[in-house]
Amino acid sequence: MDRPFREIRGVFDADTITLYQAYSPQIAVPAAASGRFPGAFKRERMTWIKPSFLWMMYRSGWASKPGQEHVLAVRISRSGFEWALRHSAFAHFDSAVHQDHAQWKTSLAAPVRIQWDPERDTAFRPLPFRSLQVGLSGEAVNRYCDEWIVVGIDDVTGLAHEIGREVAAGRHVLDRLPVEKPYPIPPDLRELLGMGTGVVTL
Repeated sequence: MDRPFREIRGVFDADTITLYQAYSPQIAVPAAASGRFPGAFKRERMTWIKPSFLWMMYRSGWASKPGQEHVLAVRISRSGFEWALRHSAFAHFDSAVHQDHAQWKTSLAAPVRIQWDPERDTAFRPLPFRSLQVGLSGEAVNRYCDEWIVVGIDDVTGLAHEIGREVAAGRHVLDRLPVEKPYPIPPDLRELLGMGTGVVTL
């Protein structure tokens, strides 16, 4: 089967999309309890949000790495998510998107960074298509914390640990994963995100 080389996949409905982050208990526990990030959350730092559950599992080692012992599922408005995408710049120069390095450097005035990283399977092996990471800073992180979180924050660490144990035991887990679908992106935004028409054959 053919699959787009760059595609945003996630859990979403008509109004919201679920994004994942991993934190220490000092941030994650009160965030899940209140539905808002606590004072220990540093807004002055770039915060990275990820629509892919498996990429978050890869990054956090099934919620086992220091400082990433808790995985949060954050449901935000789709309008907020798309605002972030429209105000984004590539974290790294990409010749398929930028005319030259000068254009790329100028774009870095945007408050949001995006990266397309290899998606991972349950054994954390890289797959031939890309998954999106979105980094928020400045105005974007304030909007994220104060406006975009419209449903709440769930601690899904237990699910991460359970699936991780099943994978370690060699058991089938695909039916345990969140069901992620391709997120609909307007044509003009696809161009900005460098999504193009590239495909890979699986």
